[in-house]
Amino acid sequence: MIVTCVTIYVKEPFISNFIEATLDNHRNSIKEEGNLRFDVLQCTNDESRFFLYEAYSTEEAAAAHKKTAHYLKWRDTVADWMARPRAGVAHSVIAPLEKDF
Repeated sequence: MIVTCVTIYVKEPFISNFIEATLDNHRNSIKEEGNLRFDVLQCTNDESRFFLYEAYSTEEAAAAHKKTAHYLKWRDTVADWMARPRAGVAHSVIAPLEKDF
């Protein structure tokens, strides 16, 4: 399993638009083959800060996500709404193991 954690800071006037676009990306991403989770989180003490938790069964499935029409649409739509470049970090999962689910 591969997990990517993405931190995003959104310009204040675009927060609602960002949420709408990101929920569309979420709804399509969870339908992808190999997707295990796609969580969209908003910071409780900074409404402009978001965190995406994306879990895929393989590195290939994670890479395929970045080629989908819905991801490319999201990426292009939200680009100008970000207060700074998004930061995504890929992680290997140590626990829980897939057999634990």
